[in-house]
Amino acid sequence: MSETRQTLSFQAEVQRLLHLMIHSLYSNKDVFLRELISNASDACDRLRFEALQRDGLLADDPQLRIRVNCDRAQRTITIADNGIGMSRDEAIAQLGTIARSGTREFLAGLTGEGAKDLSLIGQFGVGFYSAFVVADRVTVLTRRAGAPPEEGVRWESRGEGEYTIDSEPRPARGTEVILHLREGEDEFLDPHRLRALIRRYSDHIALPVQMRREGESGDSGGDYETINRASAFWRRPKQEISDAEYREFYKHVAHDFEDPLAWTHHKVEGRLEWTALLYVPSRAAFDLYDRTHFRGVKLYVQRVFIMDDAEQLLPRYLRFVRGVIDSSDLPLNVSREMLQDNQVVESLRAGATKRVLGLLEELRTQDRERYQIYWDQFGRVLKEGPAEDPAHAEQVASLLLFATTQSGTPAQTVSLADYVGRMQPGQSEIYYLTADNYSTVAASPHLEMFREKGIEVLLLGDRIDEWLVASLPGYEGKALRSVSRGDLDLSSVKAGDESHAQLEQEYREMLARVRSNLGDKVQDVRLSRRLKDSPSCIVLPEGALGARLERWLRELGQEAPATKPILELNPAHPIVIKARHEEDKQRFRLWSDLLFDQAVLAEGGTLQDPAGFVRQINELLIAIAR
Repeated sequence: MSETRQTLSFQAEVQRLLHLMIHSLYSNKDVFLRELISNASDACDRLRFEALQRDGLLADDPQLRIRVNCDRAQRTITIADNGIGMSRDEAIAQLGTIARSGTREFLAGLTGEGAKDLSLIGQFGVGFYSAFVVADRVTVLTRRAGAPPEEGVRWESRGEGEYTIDSEPRPARGTEVILHLREGEDEFLDPHRLRALIRRYSDHIALPVQMRREGESGDSGGDYETINRASAFWRRPKQEISDAEYREFYKHVAHDFEDPLAWTHHKVEGRLEWTALLYVPSRAAFDLYDRTHFRGVKLYVQRVFIMDDAEQLLPRYLRFVRGVIDSSDLPLNVSREMLQDNQVVESLRAGATKRVLGLLEELRTQDRERYQIYWDQFGRVLKEGPAEDPAHAEQVASLLLFATTQSGTPAQTVSLADYVGRMQPGQSEIYYLTADNYSTVAASPHLEMFREKGIEVLLLGDRIDEWLVASLPGYEGKALRSVSRGDLDLSSVKAGDESHAQLEQEYREMLARVRSNLGDKVQDVRLSRRLKDSPSCIVLPEGALGARLERWLRELGQEAPATKPILELNPAHPIVIKARHEEDKQRFRLWSDLLFDQAVLAEGGTLQDPAGFVRQINELLIAIAR
């Protein structure tokens, strides 16, 4: 080993480190109250645990609580608890050492059932320093439970790298944290503001958080009221909760005036322990389709509120779900404002997703009327699922509803299971057609032969549908097949009336002339197997992007390969028959352009030269009139 080799400790410039923690660690300064109340809650829980082993610790003050007071004259906020408190050495070790957590050390010293019985919050040892986000000076008065009054401690710091500590007699055990607010932070001297923050962040911790009643002030006496609920509703056993209580809690957590449509409440135990109470609302929020703004599930860790929009816990296509998820196993970042991606988060996300989809499946199979209400409100959002979450694509597919050629209305009421159950003998594929809206798709000429043969087709008129079918190849072993793509042969389902091969021979010369006239506008021109009443239609090659998806990509500035369509002609239509026998080259070109342009319009497309289209129609009408 080299004689010059040394092992040295990293050095930290404490003043700079404190500055970074105070000004960079927390994005929302409101959380200082959450952190200090959480520390107070831990101190009370530790006292309760030690009191089981040492008689007398609770004798003089058995009711554990946390109190929050503000003094406008002194510009201070005080968070006081009657928990375990600290000795002088503990105050030096825990308050004077950054990132040292007394809670974590206490937990590390427990074994067996003792560790399982406690639900302590603080783990990082930095939550206390959030006080300096709003205060330029912090005073801590504390006395260890079981210690005599003269062993009280006074700790004080401006958060600039130094602190003072002194003895100060205290008649009661516990800790007071006094925040001397900075200039410009007077909003936190408003009792209404403090009450709102307590309800937001600490509503469900197990201890009562108290404040003096309105109109009372002073440092002694006074009548206190409990601000928080002091219990986590979702942690109660399901059998003890009535439906009315579930509905009332939904209105509280979702800020909704209407009752929820359905809910699921479950607790998972084992390697990963978590509790979830998740609701499906009965009405969509106004910003439901804004994918950039995720608002739904509230995240709690050990009953302490962490965030409103825990988007990592559910996929975006379930963003309509409201409720809470509470877990002690989630890995938060040090500021407790963000989740860290790892297997625990992935497992919880998969479990929560499975529960919600299971709830929807139960609703679909057991109460179709209520499920229809859900679908009308949130169906288009659920259609994002197969593309966003391939692992659950089959399960999401079973929840989808569609309008079809047999339903006869725009209402989406037919599931894929319904469709498969009434497929024609010999039919091996699920047929669908997309368009910009229901009116366009229902009137499409592509459906004529399917209606003639009684073959059901899914009518997809939502903008999201093009994306849906691109990510959903099939259902229960049946492939999805667009009726507007490729060369369809329905003879396996029901035999046709004529030989298609014979017609192709008869029309071969005409098809070549039309193809020559249209040039680069089309990839090919051929006779159609799908038309009955219309003269022509546009067909895309197999595997090509849909016209709407291609257009949307370009609108978003994305590269999209240009796809030339195929023009199909109906050999039995009078216009096609007349065009076939047209000998005048100029007039035949007009017929060719007309057949192509009207096929584009029937698909809901846009003509490059609408005025030219009108002129062509006028010329043909004049020629026919002569």
